[in-house]
Amino acid sequence: MPIRPVPLLVSLLFSLVTLLPVSAAAADLDLSKALVIGNGPKTVIEFTDPDCPFCRKAASYFANRTDVTKYVFFIPLAKHPEAKLKARYILSQANRAKAYHEVMSGKLDGSDVRKLPVTPRGVKLQEQQQEIAKKAGIDATPTFMLFGRIIEGFDLVKIEALLGK
Repeated sequence: MPIRPVPLLVSLLFSLVTLLPVSAAAADLDLSKALVIGNGPKTVIEFTDPDCPFCRKAASYFANRTDVTKYVFFIPLAKHPEAKLKARYILSQANRAKAYHEVMSGKLDGSDVRKLPVTPRGVKLQEQQQEIAKKAGIDATPTFMLFGRIIEGFDLVKIEALLGK
């Protein structure tokens, strides 16, 4: 059976576009301000919103990957009015990774988020993260940086093309 050139060409172009580096530089980000989750050899930088449904799907996906270290920056979107309070709650906790999983799994949905314990340090850190995202030109969630590439949205095909399955 002959090889069909058009699908092959489309597949090759997709592979090249997915793997070519872009100008966004993770080196310009202050990762000391990020919430660090995991300790795998592959680095994923994530910009997320605690109430974004696609961010939550991504959180669930990455929770099952032991080969990744995630650096998480919160950029709560205006259309999610409780997201900023949830981000500040996460960043105020001693065990931030646990609070992140609690929030991203929806365990706090329906509760009065105004009563969540928040510290001045958590508020300041959330503001710093938002400023880092703004300087990097990131304004959509979820947005990922992987191996010099930016992926907007939870695009599992592109993520797994870079990280492997």
